[in-house]
Amino acid sequence: MVGSGFAATERCGAETAHSWETGRRRPCVHGSMENNTAPGWGAIDAALLRIYPQTEPLHMGTEHPWRLGGPHPLDGISFYPRTDPVPHWHVVGYGMTELYDKETDNSEESGWGFEFTFRAVRRGGDEEPPMWAAVLLQKLGRYVFDSGNRFEPGHTMKVGGPIDGSDNGSVIRALAFAEDPELGQIATPHGRVRFLQVIGLSLDEYEAALGGRAHVLLRVLGSRIPLGTTDMRRRSLLEDPKIAASLAQAMQH
Repeated sequence: MVGSGFAATERCGAETAHSWETGRRRPCVHGSMENNTAPGWGAIDAALLRIYPQTEPLHMGTEHPWRLGGPHPLDGISFYPRTDPVPHWHVVGYGMTELYDKETDNSEESGWGFEFTFRAVRRGGDEEPPMWAAVLLQKLGRYVFDSGNRFEPGHTMKVGGPIDGSDNGSVIRALAFAEDPELGQIATPHGRVRFLQVIGLSLDEYEAALGGRAHVLLRVLGSRIPLGTTDMRRRSLLEDPKIAASLAQAMQH
């Protein structure tokens, strides 16, 4: 049973994929609806297919998306199971850009210009996708839609509690944003789309990233969080004297 209004997922490539809230089914083509009705969605699918030609994602669709007056900014979220460089789920959202028709006057960018991604560490061959990550991306999307403030690489945000919404005592309570190291940016029929990866930070890491220093922090932490993976069980990496020293040195340049 999956909480927070989510139904179970099915693998893309099967006949259908469950939708959010009611479990109602809808057509699915590599995680999306038919590309001729959603050219923006199709461009995202094509980018993912280049990275995952043999990987079948799990996909969640929303029955009542924001564009139709519903509560969910993202029309869908796909989960790609990975084993390298560490086992993790590569989570990719659909909905911050113009998936269907061109609605804005900005021909260079599609919608807000980015789609959220996230990488959550997997343990023990876990086959269940991290639904808390989907909830997190929906909340971030709702923040953008409500406030009109967009996220960019280098931005940070304090969440106020563990980012997975639990009370498990995790120190991962803040976020940094960076361009997804594998997906980068793509051209779509409706303009440019950047894949903006959300990365979990501890509060002291967050403090170190303030003042436009997130890029430096993420570069220093990179060997311990390959591809920007988020591990909710880890401690602050700044507790390691070698990493703390490396960061202090990097901040001086």
